[in-house]
Amino acid sequence: MTTYTAQPVPPDVLKELRSTDDAGRPMVPVTDEEGGAPLRCCLRRSTAGETIALVSYAPLRRWAARTGADPGAYDEQGPVFVHAADCPGPEGDGLPFTNSHRVLRRYSADGRILGGHLVTPPESFEDALAQAYADPEVALVHVRAVEYGCFLYEVRRP
Repeated sequence: MTTYTAQPVPPDVLKELRSTDDAGRPMVPVTDEEGGAPLRCCLRRSTAGETIALVSYAPLRRWAARTGADPGAYDEQGPVFVHAADCPGPEGDGLPFTNSHRVLRRYSADGRILGGHLVTPPESFEDALAQAYADPEVALVHVRAVEYGCFLYEVRRP
């Protein structure tokens, strides 16, 4: 079986987002009093008392800029939680935030959406990703929260 790895928001992108996010807004740090926010910088949930920020992020737009793709109308931005200061990134490989319903959104190399798949635990994320990448047209997969549709992380073709 192929092992898939979640890709956090890259450190160079985090540096930009911590200055001005993809909506052109400055970052506003806050103390997370309760904890539990899904942090896209280190792919774990925040703990109470950490300083975090909610910033606007356009993952497909940034991917398209690196690859020359044109996502057209699929170029969207949305809210993501990050640490307000540098963090060491993920502690290991694997697929975080899989204990709830998630959507795997598939994209082609030209940035067009190819479809989505609702993953419902105890369904295997590994199996759902293998099914997505069985299609040779799939260039990348975004894992998104069902509740708000927020981007959680990217999974690249192995």
